[in-house]
Amino acid sequence: MGAFEWLVLIASIRGGNSNPRVRLWRQMNARGAAALGDGAYLLPDRAELRLQLENLREELIAAGGSAHVLRVREEAPERQAEWRALFDRSDAYARWTLAQTAWLAALPESESDARRGLRQLRKELEAIASTDYFPGEPLARARQRCNDAERQLTRHYSPGEPLSADGGIERLDRAAYQGRVWATRARPWVDRVASAWLIQRFIDPAARFLWLTDIRDCPSGALGFDFDGAAFTHVGERVTYETLLASFGLEQDGGLLGLGAMVHALDVGGVIVPEAAGFEAVLGGARQRLADDDQLLAEISQVLDSLYTHFTPTSARLAISGVES
Repeated sequence: MGAFEWLVLIASIRGGNSNPRVRLWRQMNARGAAALGDGAYLLPDRAELRLQLENLREELIAAGGSAHVLRVREEAPERQAEWRALFDRSDAYARWTLAQTAWLAALPESESDARRGLRQLRKELEAIASTDYFPGEPLARARQRCNDAERQLTRHYSPGEPLSADGGIERLDRAAYQGRVWATRARPWVDRVASAWLIQRFIDPAARFLWLTDIRDCPSGALGFDFDGAAFTHVGERVTYETLLASFGLEQDGGLLGLGAMVHALDVGGVIVPEAAGFEAVLGGARQRLADDDQLLAEISQVLDSLYTHFTPTSARLAISGVES
């Protein structure tokens, strides 16, 4: 084991004012620092942490205290192992696992609530990971548990949700897909409703939709989407909406890509964009109000129209409107 460099903050706060002392403790705790003693904290030497400690040192001096940031090069393997052990996050991962297990055992009736719960668990996991400076198997296992939970939610709330297919995506000619009947599972959720909107707005304006209660009833002449064996479904990491983008050469449209990121995150997980929670709430409410899936698509299409404009870069909107040539 080679030499390893560490940062040590040594701070002294004079007087009886406890506020700076409490603020220091909170800030170091948030960074996951190890306490070596009263006013002495240890962190691995990383550029971003060094900058944060230097800023904190200036704040402490301005408050009338004293502070020093030291860089320590430790070569002894036994001392390195001792200091690394101070950053063991196994207990935090264990507590997170218990919380996730309890959550899975009592899933709510609402899929929206369940997905929000899983996003919160992911957020809490990444908060632990942000101070896990020597990550290993516990983090990998926890992230795998999140992925497994995502699949469990899909199977629980959407039993017909497609499994991802392998292989590439063939580029198709939109002209050959006009005036067609498109079929998917009834009571569309995020990926299905967004895919239907994409088909109607950008691929086949004269599209007609069948909402199947049983995918085995899909007519032979219909183009199926978002179910196992459908013409358009999940491929690799892509959800059905993203597969349609790639199939019909729509991946250069910034607005459609922005929507795609939102759809992907809501459907299979990932980085959640700020607009996702609002869209999910609107779709959930519309599904409760509207029993007819054609009406549901019509209403949500207006929401997606607005989101598409929102996600479209300003320069592209100006060009479309004719302000730019």
